[in-house]
Amino acid sequence: MQIAIRLFARLRDIAGAADLVRDVPEGATVETAWQALAIEFPAMAPHRAALSVAVNAEYARFTRGLAERDEVVFLPPVSGG
Repeated sequence: MQIAIRLFARLRDIAGAADLVRDVPEGATVETAWQALAIEFPAMAPHRAALSVAVNAEYARFTRGLAERDEVVFLPPVSGG
């Protein structure tokens, strides 16, 4: 099944794009999607511990199941003044 993935800040820089479309297996979770990204872009892997995630514009846990056409947004911490 296909999902949309949105990336911001450093994650976007690593992937070279803000918006991705990826195939994930039936029964996939947000963690499944993240692991696939970490394999495709190994430099993303260390960022996992600090990420928040949203699915279809609602904050979610990495254990959340995914459905066809879901939008998953990985949100790194933001700092500034």
